[in-house]
Amino acid sequence: MMGKVTLVGAGPGDPGLLTLRGLEAMREADVVVFDRLVSGEILQLIPNSVRRVNVGKESGNHPVPQGEINRILLDEALAGNNVVRLKGGDPFLFGRGGEELELLARSGVAFEVVPGITSALAAPAYAGIPVTHRDYCNGVHVVTAHAGEGKAPQLDFATLARLGGTLVFLMGSTAIARLAAGLIDAGMSAETPAAVVEHGTRPNQRKTLAALSDFAKGGTFESPAILVVGAVCELSRDFDWFSALPLKGRRVAVTRSAELLGRLSAMLRRLGAEVVAIPCIETEYLTPELPDFAEYEWLAFTSPTGVRAFAKLLESSGRDVRAIAALRLAAVGAATARELYDSLRVRADYVPERFNSDSLADGLAALGASRILHVGAESGSPHFSTLPVYRTITLSVDAELGTLDCVCFTGASTVRGFADSYGDVTTLRAACIGASTAAEAELRGFRNIAIAADATLESLCDAVTTLLKE
Repeated sequence: MMGKVTLVGAGPGDPGLLTLRGLEAMREADVVVFDRLVSGEILQLIPNSVRRVNVGKESGNHPVPQGEINRILLDEALAGNNVVRLKGGDPFLFGRGGEELELLARSGVAFEVVPGITSALAAPAYAGIPVTHRDYCNGVHVVTAHAGEGKAPQLDFATLARLGGTLVFLMGSTAIARLAAGLIDAGMSAETPAAVVEHGTRPNQRKTLAALSDFAKGGTFESPAILVVGAVCELSRDFDWFSALPLKGRRVAVTRSAELLGRLSAMLRRLGAEVVAIPCIETEYLTPELPDFAEYEWLAFTSPTGVRAFAKLLESSGRDVRAIAALRLAAVGAATARELYDSLRVRADYVPERFNSDSLADGLAALGASRILHVGAESGSPHFSTLPVYRTITLSVDAELGTLDCVCFTGASTVRGFADSYGDVTTLRAACIGASTAAEAELRGFRNIAIAADATLESLCDAVTTLLKE
């Protein structure tokens, strides 16, 4: 049976700009063929079961020629695979997507196109530059500064200089001076506002705002970079929201298990951080014999993972939520309470004001609660007897981490996994979700530690922000 090719635009880099359809296609794929400009954070969204083929190209370096890429797509589809061709930006805007479909169309292979957000719009937006504004211009013109392989771009600078709207030049990191000089020579004012945006929408985004004549003098810019020319560039002085984010330019490591990395990573990215995913633990669900629930009045859950594990245990035992219908339920915090509803469709009867296990125990005692069974990790609870529904396995870190501004820890086990692999941690800053986690971090050698006010991811992000302000 013949397969299918889905051409997916991955956007300019920020994983939050990947479309829902694009993500869905990646999750349904047998193989993903991807480019250099697809960010690492987007590649992390590809399921581990999906085969990956790197055909990354950059200016002057084409390890896999375009013709061979076309052939790879065809061969994979003819082999019956569901193929995703993942391309940076939008595949039909200077992305050679049309070229890749030609061979498929001639060969009778089914294909689909999922548009992507183009850097021509997204990078200026993240730099605070609206490419159109009724008080400044009447249009936007997108131009490529890169021609076909082995060819010099032929640009009509005289026409471009007369257009009167905003000009956006893509793929121009090595041609900025030539583009600026060409526009000035064609009659555009040397004082025209212009901006170069490098690594648009990514945490290492850099914006250079200057007159067109300043760019004509030359300069070194990293790929990917775009040149924006027009009066709207001046608005960036007031509209540059991205550079003002509290964690802009900071590299923050997240050490949760792979299945739980997503939400915390997304929250940190929204604060401007570059997130380094370092899963230091993984969760193994256990299958203990269910107790006689009639012996208890309360079930106490101290983590969302414990709720998910308990739901799986009920299912594997051939039972459902009716088995605990006579019990009252306590959750250590809002996230655990949400998971109770999501996994079991039940609401917590008690959630303490402070989201930690000590407050949970104190609150239940104040309620006069007795016969309490803790449902959670194999390591147990100091406050209650425990039904162990999962265990945490420490993983070694096998990666070049580079410079880290902060490491986030959501439990003592993540501290142990990171410290055992990293080595000397005395110079690193650590943000910890609770006092016991912070105590483990101090024991392992961390010297600069911030503790979240509450055991929530939101509070942990606040701790990171405060720590990195110091």
